[in-house]
Amino acid sequence: MDQDLILWPLVAQVILVILLFIRLGQLKERARAAGVVDFELTALDNDAWPDDVRQVANNIRNQFQVPVLFFVLVLALHARSSVDIYALVFAWIFVATRVMHSLIHIGSNFVPRRTRAFKLSLVCVAALTALLIRALVA
Repeated sequence: MDQDLILWPLVAQVILVILLFIRLGQLKERARAAGVVDFELTALDNDAWPDDVRQVANNIRNQFQVPVLFFVLVLALHARSSVDIYALVFAWIFVATRVMHSLIHIGSNFVPRRTRAFKLSLVCVAALTALLIRALVA
């Protein structure tokens, strides 16, 4: 199997984060233009931004939690030449669940639905961990 295929889900996850940063910039610019930003407060506290800005910022913060484990696992599997169909499937499902999580988080922000997406992404990370362990003991 082409080991580089596992890098595509990684790239997709990075693109998701880049798109979220772009969205955050758009919302911040809109808030600035509307005059609803106290720049002295925002310099000290991100909670001073309007709710829509904070919602996207919170989602970006989430992208540097469990997804960091995903990046490490993908790179470790790639480095060990241990990429198989299972790793690819779990990696793509992980990215799909992170996209769902982000869309929910910056949209309706319905926590029970967002939690389901998060849990499924965590299952994928656990599966990728098991695949790495299998590769290490083989």
